Amino acid sequence: MDLELTSDQELLRDTTRKFLQTTVPLTEVRALTANPAGFDRGWWSTGAELGWTSLLVAESRGGGSVSGAGLRDLALIAEEMGALVSPGPLIPTNVVAQTLSRDASDELAGLVLPGLLSGDSVAAWCAAEPGRPLTPDGMTLRARLDGDEFVLDGVKSPVEAGDEADWLLVTATGPDGLTQFLLPSSAPGLAITPLRGLDLVRRNAEIRFTDVRVPASAVVGGSGGASASFERQIQTALVLQCAEIVGATDRVFDFTVQYAFDRSSFGRALASYQALKHRFADMKLWIESAQAITVDATRAVQADSPDAAEIVRIAKAYVAERCPELIQDCIQLHGGIGVTWEHNLHLYLRRVVLHRETYGDPIQARDQVAILAGK
Repeated sequence: MDLELTSDQELLRDTTRKFLQTTVPLTEVRALTANPAGFDRGWWSTGAELGWTSLLVAESRGGGSVSGAGLRDLALIAEEMGALVSPGPLIPTNVVAQTLSRDASDELAGLVLPGLLSGDSVAAWCAAEPGRPLTPDGMTLRARLDGDEFVLDGVKSPVEAGDEADWLLVTATGPDGLTQFLLPSSAPGLAITPLRGLDLVRRNAEIRFTDVRVPASAVVGGSGGASASFERQIQTALVLQCAEIVGATDRVFDFTVQYAFDRSSFGRALASYQALKHRFADMKLWIESAQAITVDATRAVQADSPDAAEIVRIAKAYVAERCPELIQDCIQLHGGIGVTWEHNLHLYLRRVVLHRETYGDPIQARDQVAILAGK
């Protein structure tokens, strides 16, 4: 995606690509459909050794990037995961690890981060709530103070990897404002219900909090001071989503063009017909536009640019709207086989459609752009 990769970034991308191709080809992705977690913990730990969980964590807390720009490095991994519809809690684990690295106390970070970095444990980012946009205003999960403890009540859904996570990072409206808590998934009062979803290997869950008591030491950052951290989490998640969508769409386009060259009609390859050439040219333009805007958003978030919030939502609005449409076009170009279970096209469509709807769809992204532009 990025034409200005360093040699270390190229090595990270190529190593990840080779590892994914070897360990989770699409045949294995289909086999993981029967796995309740959707991924193997040992496999995830090996991915962690390649750097998948440490790129957004400061060196002082055990992490480190290959280029000094961790989000750009991680976006390369996300793109490769999209290209093979790979399993694994890439987005939630990295969002939580980044937050702990930046905002958690030494005690809390020391307790949780080593397990996340090694891949021995998994974390879920509990931010979305049913029927409301992903914004800090009006968060319905409440945290009230009772003595020296906080008591959480409410619902979070959908929560990626919610049923597999060992740790939950929860955003709530507390007595002082928006506050985040880190708690184990075994905490009393939690009811975690797996949800049926489109993606065959990325699982989501609904998590209900009923009088869940957590100590004050579970607060990440200060009480009532989580707004900036929450915005950073959204930007990181949207960048990684866009990178995965672009990786998936680029792969679908490549094998669709190849199919048009392999398939003949009236003695000529389908790809030789002018109508298809024009259609492919339009699709290539859309993919390169999606790639460019994703790179721009990645750089803006990486640099803490003042307009990063606006740029990343423009990227989500464009990428998450145009790329699913493009894959739908590719299904049509494959004719009848494009809609069969046996063909891999639906695996890609499932991944990008789920990303389209999660953490705000294109309509919500455009609404946010309008709000930000008016400030």
